[in-house]
Formats: sequence, structure tokens, C-alpha cells
Amino acid sequence: MTDAKEELATKVDIADWLSLRAHLERGGVIVVDPLLELVEVGAALAADEVQAVQRWLSSSLLTKPSLEQVKKWDAEKGKIFNCLIVSPYVLIQEPVNP
Repeated sequence: MTDAKEELATKVDIADWLSLRAHLERGGVIVVDPLLELVEVGAALAADEVQAVQRWLSSSLLTKPSLEQVKKWDAEKGKIFNCLIVSPYVLIQEPVNP
């Protein structure tokens, strides 16, 4: 598992909402709550860890973007996210400001 996490950690990137929005149309965008580590979630999805993923979904720590979020992000020019592709999903997380 550690090797998978290390590999995924090298794939975390930064993208603006406009670039990510295309993935929204096909239902592939998953919003990761800042309480979770993006790489940990990606590794759990890649390893098909159903219990962990279901726990996060039921706790609303993993969600599809809401209509309100999409409208807000559409209005924010240059809105940036940390992102990680774990096909067929694109995990996105708002950067935490220090």
C-alpha cells in the first residue's frame, strides 16, 4: 500500500476549475473534504477499499459537487484545486489556506 501511496503522491497536481469542469459533465469529479488526505483517498479508491470509501461517503467527506458549489466555482475566475486522477475519477480538494 505504501508504494501505491508514494506513486499517487507524485501525481497530485494543481488545476483550475475551468480545466476540471469538463470532468464534471461525465460525473467523474469527487470533492474530497480537507479533513482527509487526497493521496489516502486516492489509494483507497485504487485498492477498492469499499468500507473506507463508504464510510467517507456516508460522512459526507467524499461528495459529488453540489449545484451551489459549481455555481460558486464558475463565478470565481481562476479557482484552483489540488487534484488527483484515479481513473475514472478526478479527486479535487480545495487548498487549505495557512
